[in-house]
Amino acid sequence: MSYDVLVIGGGPAGMSAALNVRARGGRVLVVSNPLEENPLWRSKLVDNHLGMPGLSGKEMLTQFRRHAEAAGAEFREGKVLSTVQAGDDWYVSIGSDMEHAKALVLAAGVARGKKFPGEAELLGRGVSYCATCDGMLYRGKPVAVLGYSDTARREAEYLTGIGCSVTYFDRPRTCSIAGGNQVTSVTCDGETVPVEGVFLLRPAMAPADLFPGLALAGDYVAVDRTMATNLPGLFAAGDCTGGPLQVSKAVGEGLIAGQSAAAYAAGKTPK
Repeated sequence: MSYDVLVIGGGPAGMSAALNVRARGGRVLVVSNPLEENPLWRSKLVDNHLGMPGLSGKEMLTQFRRHAEAAGAEFREGKVLSTVQAGDDWYVSIGSDMEHAKALVLAAGVARGKKFPGEAELLGRGVSYCATCDGMLYRGKPVAVLGYSDTARREAEYLTGIGCSVTYFDRPRTCSIAGGNQVTSVTCDGETVPVEGVFLLRPAMAPADLFPGLALAGDYVAVDRTMATNLPGLFAAGDCTGGPLQVSKAVGEGLIAGQSAAAYAAGKTPK
């Protein structure tokens, strides 16, 4: 399926971007985790967004989602695992599927947590970020799942269902992955388990992992006033661009990123 703009992240910034793409007639897909996994969902009171006092995070996110859906934005639950730009289009892998768009908006929030020892070195040699993509490679074998969301448990259940012997670590704090040419074991919070595969199921990937060559400003994505990054056709908004980590800032940046991405997709220069 081809879209004008694909938005990575369904929080306030992502939904604001999608709404503004639709306001300019563009076709837009938002790829995100379930709403209830957004950190804002757990906020009991958000009282500093102009014109929307006294709402819980759950109520605010629900209203944002209804507004974007009513405007015609399309939504898909999933996690973006990789991206590549070819010609005038961006190609985005979502689990084992692929979508493409003329422009992207990165609004995936802050990727929490640094890489574990052995994670980068053994990526593709036992370390995976997607159970449904790579699980069949480990059928009948011992694997570990490092889960950081409710949906991670569903992926662990999928692995069990195809015959993997699964050890589940629920939001472990300290982990290391051992192996040479292949993963041999994982140690989390003091417990070592011999495994052949390790599935790291974080809610979001670090921006630089998704977009090789992406310019950063410290730990955040570097953008200009049109919310453009240094990569053509890629815009960013919300917490991933830095503080203040507030709903109002995310919504405003999402508006700009959505307008800019829609213009880029239409062959115009974002202003």
